[in-house]
Amino acid sequence: MANKGASFVAGAARSLGNKLKLPETITMSEVQKLCPFVHNTAAQEVVNSRNVGCLSRMCPVMSHNQETVVVEDTKAPEETRKCPFAEVREEPEVKTGVCPVTGASATSGPPLSTPKAGQTEPLVADHQPTIRTQNFSALYENNFQQAIDALHQEGRYRTFANLRRHRGNFPNATFKAGGEQATDFEVKMFCSNDYLGMGQNQVVLDACHEALNEAGTGAGGTRNIGGTTRYHVELEAELADLHQKEAALVCSSCFVANEAALSLFGKLLDNPVIISDAANHASMIEGIRHAKCEKRIFKHDDMEDLERILQEVGPDRPKVVAFESVYSMSGTIGNLKQICALSKKYNAYTFCDEVHAVGMYGQRGAGVLEREGLLGECDVISGTLGKAFGVFGGYIAGSKQFVDCVRSFAPGFIFTTAVPPVVAAGALAAVRHLKGSPVERQVQQLRAKQLKALLTAHGLPVMENPSHIVPVTVGDPVKCKALTDALLFKHQIYLQPINYPTVPRGTERIRITPGPLHSEQDLVRLGKAIAEEWQLLELPQVDTAVATAAMVQVADLYEAQVWAAEAQ
Repeated sequence: MANKGASFVAGAARSLGNKLKLPETITMSEVQKLCPFVHNTAAQEVVNSRNVGCLSRMCPVMSHNQETVVVEDTKAPEETRKCPFAEVREEPEVKTGVCPVTGASATSGPPLSTPKAGQTEPLVADHQPTIRTQNFSALYENNFQQAIDALHQEGRYRTFANLRRHRGNFPNATFKAGGEQATDFEVKMFCSNDYLGMGQNQVVLDACHEALNEAGTGAGGTRNIGGTTRYHVELEAELADLHQKEAALVCSSCFVANEAALSLFGKLLDNPVIISDAANHASMIEGIRHAKCEKRIFKHDDMEDLERILQEVGPDRPKVVAFESVYSMSGTIGNLKQICALSKKYNAYTFCDEVHAVGMYGQRGAGVLEREGLLGECDVISGTLGKAFGVFGGYIAGSKQFVDCVRSFAPGFIFTTAVPPVVAAGALAAVRHLKGSPVERQVQQLRAKQLKALLTAHGLPVMENPSHIVPVTVGDPVKCKALTDALLFKHQIYLQPINYPTVPRGTERIRITPGPLHSEQDLVRLGKAIAEEWQLLELPQVDTAVATAAMVQVADLYEAQVWAAEAQ
C-alpha cells in the first residue's frame, strides 16, 4: 500500500512539475529556492544523499523530466576506481544527464526506472557499492606486513625475550627459548630498569603479600569511582614528602603522568609556550603535542640556546620549561641548576622528569634535584615507581593547585583504572625503604663506574656520562642485533639492542645497567664477552691510549680478586 501511494505521489509530482513549466535543467541554488525540503540544507549534503534519486520522483521540481532522474556524485565512480579496497558491482548501461536539483551528473534508465502501475519497489536506491570484506582484509593485512618487513630489512624488528624471573635470584633469569627443539637456559640480565633490585627486596615483597591478602588484586575502578584505597592515599603523601611538594598524584605509568600533566598547560594557561629540551622522552613530546599550544625546542642541555628562546618569548608570556634530569639512552644529566635559574629569571614554570633518577640520587633518593639542592626551585616533578622502586606506575608532585588540576581535568588520569592496591603497597614500601637506606644506590654507582672503566679498557666506545647508565655505541642496527644475539646464545648474557626510533639512526647501541646485585666477577665476564663479539663483528674500537688510561682506573676501582677471577 505504501509503495502504491508513493507511485501516486510521484505521478502527481510530475504533473505539477510540467504545469510549472520548469526549465530543462535547474541549478542547485534555484532548487533550494523552490523546494521547501532542501531549502535549509547544504548543497553538498543534497549531492551526497543516496536517497535523492528515489525521493526525486515525489518532487515537482525534480521529476518534471519525462525520464526518472537518479542523482550521482560525479566523483564517486572515479574515486571507486582508484580505491584498492572496494569493488563496485557493474550496472546496466544508463544514460547520462544533468541532475536538475544538484547540478551534478544524472542518469536515467534501468537502475531506477519509473514503476509501472501496480509495481512496487523500495524507496532506497539498490545500486550502492558492494564492498567485499575479503578484499578489504587482505589489503589491510598486506600493508601491515609490508611495514613489518621493512623493520626486518632495516634490522630494527623488535623481539621480546621471554624471561622467567626467579624471586630472590635477580639478576639471574631463565630464557624461554620456545619451539619444540629449543632448550631453555639460564641468563644473566644486564639491561633491567629495576636498577636497585627492589623488585626482589623482601620488604617490598612482604608489603605486596599483605596488601594482596587484605584487598585482593585489582583496584576495581578509576580513582574517582571506587578505585582509591588507603594504599594510594598513603603512597601519594609519601611521594609529596619525598619531593618536598604540597601534593602528589599516582598514575598508571609515568608516560601517562607526563602526557596528562604537560597536555594541561595549553588548556589552563592563556596563550602559553612550552620550551622543551631536544632530547626529552616520547611521553613528554606527546604531552606537549596534546597541549595544542606553541612549542619551542632548545638544543639538548644547551643553556645559551635556552636563554635565547626565553628572551624571544619574553618575561610576560606564560611559559613552561620541560626537561629531564637523567636522559635514559645517553646517561647524560641535565644542567638543572642553570635551567632552574634561567626559568626563574624569565618567569617560567618548570617541569622536570626524574624517572631515571628517583631512588638513585640524593640523600633520600628523591633524585638529582635533591642532590643539587634544587627541590624548591622546580615547580613540577614527575617520577616512576617501576624502575629504582621496583614496582609499577608513575606520578607527579607539585603544588596542590596543579596536582588538583591534573586530577580533575586530565583524561589520561581520569578515564583509567587505578593501579592495584598490591602495587601501591609495594611502591609505598620501596619509597620508604630507599628514603632511609643509601646502601643500594651507593653500590650501584660503584658498579657503574667499574663497568665503564672495564669496557673502555677493552677498547669499547663507552658513551661518557656521569650517571649509572652505561651505553656502548654500535652505530649499526644489524650489527647491534647480531651482537646481542651472540651475547645471549653464546655467553648467556641478556642485553637488548637499542635502535631507532628509541635513538637516532646511526647511534644504535647497547645500554647496560649494572646494579648492586651484580658481582664484580659478573662485570668481568660481561666485559670479556662483549670484547670478543665486538672483534668478530669488526666494530670500531677506541684509541689505545684511552683504553690504557681506563685500565689504570679499573685497577683503582676493582679489588685484586677481580683480576684473579679474570685470569681463570
